[in-house]
Amino acid sequence: QVQLVESGGGLVQAGGSLRLSCAASGRSFSSYVMGWFRQAPGKEREFVAAIRWSGDNTYYADSVKGRFTISRDNAKNTVYLQMNSLKAEDTAVYYCALNFRRYTSKPGDYDYWGQGTQVTVSS
Repeated sequence: QVQLVESGGGLVQAGGSLRLSCAASGRSFSSYVMGWFRQAPGKEREFVAAIRWSGDNTYYADSVKGRFTISRDNAKNTVYLQMNSLKAEDTAVYYCALNFRRYTSKPGDYDYWGQGTQVTVSS
């Protein structure tokens, strides 16, 4: 069974930065896509960014391009989301999710989810 554990959320002022981490465990991670999603109160869960296990392919939502960077450390089975120039509208619970098939921005296509970490940006 795959387990995903997020960390790094918190309260930050607008314009500030946070780095989220997602540590994966439970099986051999030789091929996967890890995605970050977020959900604000009263809104649907939305795609933020994704990265493949190997290669240089990364994917971003238009709303975070140029501000957020997704990266991975294969040795640690950990994926990071560096968030810079944070805005009040970035406030949400952030989730990492994993699937072993292909890149997709649809939450329903991901098989495993972390418990979420709260990010609050004060204006």
